[in-house]
Amino acid sequence: MPQTQPAFGGMLRQLVDLGLFEFDTEPLDIVIERRLKEFWKYTTCPRCDHPSIHTWESSDRVICRNCDFKPVYTYGTPFHEKHLSCGEVLLAYLLYADTLLSISQIAVVLDRAYKTVYYTIREVEAAVTRGFPLVWEQFQHAISGPTQVDESSTVCSGYKGQDPPRNSRYRGGSSRSERSRWKGRHGDQITLIAACRDELRVIRGHRGIDFETDLAPVMQEAEDLSQPLGEVWTDGLQAYRRMEYDHRIVVHDERYVSADGVHINQVECLFSLVKPWLRKFRGLSKQGLEQAAHTFGLIRSLSLVGASLEIVVDCLATGSLLSST
Repeated sequence: MPQTQPAFGGMLRQLVDLGLFEFDTEPLDIVIERRLKEFWKYTTCPRCDHPSIHTWESSDRVICRNCDFKPVYTYGTPFHEKHLSCGEVLLAYLLYADTLLSISQIAVVLDRAYKTVYYTIREVEAAVTRGFPLVWEQFQHAISGPTQVDESSTVCSGYKGQDPPRNSRYRGGSSRSERSRWKGRHGDQITLIAACRDELRVIRGHRGIDFETDLAPVMQEAEDLSQPLGEVWTDGLQAYRRMEYDHRIVVHDERYVSADGVHINQVECLFSLVKPWLRKFRGLSKQGLEQAAHTFGLIRSLSLVGASLEIVVDCLATGSLLSST
């Protein structure tokens, strides 16, 4: 039986094979090498913990002058010892985080094994998540205005890779063996909760809408990234009434913008973007959906402030090199 290919990824692969597109990641390789070597100058040696790292433009090695440790400049990062070049690693992550291509489609486009691309993207995703707060603090200073907070309708987690597994039609899925989107029972679903303030976008998935366990963590993250949080605008959900922030509401049963201008249109717009983006996965585990939604918020924030690719590399390097020292 011939191997099937994802429709969009397969057609794009054909265009690449015809020579209409050519992926030249060498410019990305150069950017990544330069930025990582800059970060090495501010880290301590991973072997002796001494701040004496030296780099050269003409060498792919860095050296600790204290213990003579000479790792390659990608050491300790998701770029290290991969079957992909540094540029391909970053390209795979950006196609995942900022397009409607699924990981399987990205693997087809790059002509790589699915698992190679999958695990690479997951490593980069974790590093960028760790490094984003510090880089955002240095990169973006002027955040003002109210913070809009809202919760979406529930989104099925899918139990992918978890117990209990899907049981075909019993759980609303297809009788076929491959994955399919399905609608689970109450308790199988999570709620997307988002906070928007100027260009900042924070979005996470939680099992419910309890203030302490679900709503408050999202607002706390937004406050940490945009000191201080400022005035908070929400809809009339009862759970929001427990917050201690300067709080104003709009009652959606009456109108979408209150008489004094309170609304949550930024968050509604964010949900309209993230939901189609999440559909490309055709079902995610709870943990996978939480991480994917959070990643979308981070990259969306960087896009809205016009961040360059170098800022994404900075997030990755900060989350890999500086966090390990």
